[in-house]
Amino acid sequence: MPQIIFLPHEEICPEGAVINVESGITICDAALKNDIPIEHACEKSCACTTCHVIVREGFDSLPEASENEEDLLDKAWGLEPESRLSCQAVVQNQDLVIEIPKYTINMVAERK
Repeated sequence: MPQIIFLPHEEICPEGAVINVESGITICDAALKNDIPIEHACEKSCACTTCHVIVREGFDSLPEASENEEDLLDKAWGLEPESRLSCQAVVQNQDLVIEIPKYTINMVAERK
C-alpha cells in the first residue's frame, strides 16, 4: 500500500501528513479522505487549477497528464515540471511526496 507524504503547508496541513492509500485513488481524493482540505473549486472535474500540487518524489510513477490537464497547468501559480492537478493524478504503487503550493488561483474562494 503506497504512502503519500504531504509536506507542511501553513494553512492546509501545518504539521504535514503521512497517509496510507490504495492504488487507483487520486491525490485529491486521498487528501480529502484524510482531512487534508485541499482546494478543488471545480469539484474535481479538471476545469480549474485550485488543486495544483507539486510531486517532489514519485512523479514518474503517475500516469501521464491529459492534454486538458496540461493546458490548465499552464495557468497554475508556481508551475514546476513536476506539477499536477491532484484531482487527475492517480496514485499507482509508489510512494509520493507532495507539496501543496502556497498560493492558488481561485476566483470563487469563499474563505475570509
